[in-house]
Amino acid sequence: MKIDDMAAFAAVVRLQSLSQAAEALQLTQSAVTRRLQNFEEALGVELLDRHTKPLKPTPIGLRVYEQCRVVLREIDALRELVASDAVPSGALRLGVPQTVGDTLLLEALQRLQETYPELHVQVSSGWGSGLLKRLESGELDAVAALFPAGKVFPEGLVGQSLARMNLVVVAPRGFASRKHYRLAECQQHGWILNPDGCGFRAGLQRALAEQGLNLAVNLEIFGTDLQLGLVANGMGLGLVPLPLLEGSRHRERLEVLNVTDFKPVIDLWLVRAAFVGNLQGAVDLVGEVITRRLGGTPPTVPAA
Repeated sequence: MKIDDMAAFAAVVRLQSLSQAAEALQLTQSAVTRRLQNFEEALGVELLDRHTKPLKPTPIGLRVYEQCRVVLREIDALRELVASDAVPSGALRLGVPQTVGDTLLLEALQRLQETYPELHVQVSSGWGSGLLKRLESGELDAVAALFPAGKVFPEGLVGQSLARMNLVVVAPRGFASRKHYRLAECQQHGWILNPDGCGFRAGLQRALAEQGLNLAVNLEIFGTDLQLGLVANGMGLGLVPLPLLEGSRHRERLEVLNVTDFKPVIDLWLVRAAFVGNLQGAVDLVGEVITRRLGGTPPTVPAA
């Protein structure tokens, strides 16, 4: 029985797809098929029901899969013992939402290239929840994303909060005619927001619903910088983490509204697989650069 055969079986069950498992393992589909056959022959049982689509394990296959997960975690832990201090090399698969990627990613990538020239960084963008699922499935090594304070992550993932940020309502400079506003009054002017799936938008929508109001969206568009430029041009109101506003090139054309009944707070988390081997130093460097960029103190103890 070979570990590679076991890993191929676990990947097929986890992803429910031979092609996706092959992509995740960086193998051809025929190679994955051979490893599955080898594993079944070694155990003397049929592990997959090949008549179902997507692929599903047989009853005994499901029990074998659960045991394989335990074995593979222990093997990862063993590899971690000897690899975690090694110089980062190979590929680092990093997930970052576009909300913060435009502002925080450039410096982090530059530092990684300067510090670890043998490392190749692959960046994926998407909503935080989707990136987290990809991290769980082994498609990514680490994710920097915005989640609520106190977020509990799935087993096998380790998260550390890099910064706690206030979300602020922004308007064109000169917009405010008084010191205080209520959310219902802001709603009348419409919003410039990310499309559905954005946590900022979902939180705003919940707050409005609690007041019996529907979300009025003037423009749906990706990218904090572009959104702030449109707000500055008077196209609607925006919702943005305060540190990203302060670092924006549009800052002088914008002002923060004091909305008394809407003061959301969100954390920027760095989440990684429990075992990342020789990529640990690179993941730590990403966290340090982002924390410094946001004006915080690099955390020393990750929250499990």
